[in-house]
Amino acid sequence: MQILDDLAAAIGAANVLTDDACAKWQTDWLGTYRSTPLAVVRPASTAEVSRVMEIASRHACPVTPVAGNTGLAGAATATGGIMLSLDRMRAIREVRPAARIAIVEAGVILDDLRDEAATHGLMFPLKIASGGSAMIGGALSTNAGGSNVLRYGSTRALCLGIEVVLPDGRVMDLMSELHKDNTGYDLRDLFIGAEGTLGVITAAVIKLAKAPAAYTTAMLAMRSLDDALNLLRRLQDETGNAVEAFEYMTADYVARYHALHPDRAPVFGAAQAVNILIEVAAVSDADGAIGDDGTTPLSERVEATLMALLEEGAIVDAVVARTEAQRRTLWSQREAAAEIAHGLTPFVDTDICLPLDAVPAFFDRIAPRIAALDAAYKTISVAHLGDGNIHYSLYPSRDDASLSDAMTVAVEEEVQALGGSFSAEHGIGLSKLKSMQRRKDPVALDVMRSIKAALDPANIMNPGKVIPHEPTR
Repeated sequence: MQILDDLAAAIGAANVLTDDACAKWQTDWLGTYRSTPLAVVRPASTAEVSRVMEIASRHACPVTPVAGNTGLAGAATATGGIMLSLDRMRAIREVRPAARIAIVEAGVILDDLRDEAATHGLMFPLKIASGGSAMIGGALSTNAGGSNVLRYGSTRALCLGIEVVLPDGRVMDLMSELHKDNTGYDLRDLFIGAEGTLGVITAAVIKLAKAPAAYTTAMLAMRSLDDALNLLRRLQDETGNAVEAFEYMTADYVARYHALHPDRAPVFGAAQAVNILIEVAAVSDADGAIGDDGTTPLSERVEATLMALLEEGAIVDAVVARTEAQRRTLWSQREAAAEIAHGLTPFVDTDICLPLDAVPAFFDRIAPRIAALDAAYKTISVAHLGDGNIHYSLYPSRDDASLSDAMTVAVEEEVQALGGSFSAEHGIGLSKLKSMQRRKDPVALDVMRSIKAALDPANIMNPGKVIPHEPTR
């Protein structure tokens, strides 16, 4: 085909993969979606991405950008067309400690940036379970969240500037290093979270933070979710908003973890309904100064707050990590979420966000609604409770698409009634197109379609993702 010859001439035949050579890209991380691309192309520079997009535009060939392929919503799925892999664009061009920024290419793996930042006494704050394979471009394209959003924000909040190749091959330089820039529309934020439907992010200016001097990490058994949220407020007040992670695991989640890992001792002697993992980080040297007894001023304030709630009965039991090994052990239970939630079928996955004070009401309201649909259903929930993001996983008692859809609609309705969102951090991709059609403001959808048509009139950028088709009238 002429397009394959043109691509080979532009970036080298060895970087235009077809047939069996595409196997690595033909399935997503969970095996939910399969791709059958015309070719996988692997440009090594922004200039090569530009040439690829110019050729695709000329041939009206669809292009699906793919980074680490760790997404959960099917955004990096292609049927025909080109899959544009960023895996050769892995340069950390520069780390500037004085400005606390890193200038990176889109194929940089998150943990590689984290390791490089650490050599400068800095931290890349984005913490997600797939950090060993997820890439900067994918994190930006989905506006990834993770465990540290409570303190540092989602990926959008960690980005100062981006470089984007548009569908026609033009390169848009938005590589600002500024914290303030009021020069018209914020085009950067338009592309972050767009899941490759408007262009290809090829580079970014990423904010770094000072590496914490010390952590205080604990697993808590709480009397209720209301008590847990009260604890969060008190900890934030006592520590000056130093809480980095505030994670919630249900009893069902913990039971499933130990069923998969029977060799690991339970944190608590008896099963607990509300399990909360907290991590508070001392950034200042004064707060993180380690005394002769191994404590820090910050850890003393945290433990005093925990003790007060223990005496009040809000905390039922508590285990505080005293070593880095103990800290990692506590985190290992939370970081097994993908293994725990996605190992059972049939499966209804939700990724919702609620106002913090509405979280307890959601659990109270959704349980009877789901039970009315399927009395024998099971559920496992885990949450970034500090920012209201709940992964509420449902397991119907039978493999019935209509039942799964009804469960999804019930969750959406309760979330909407409580002022929440049906999508928090995993993106829309293919899996949430029906939800977008049902729940997104119709005027907002019209505006999104207008933006898409203006930037990508031939609809070659990741077509069929994020924006549902306009209903026939």
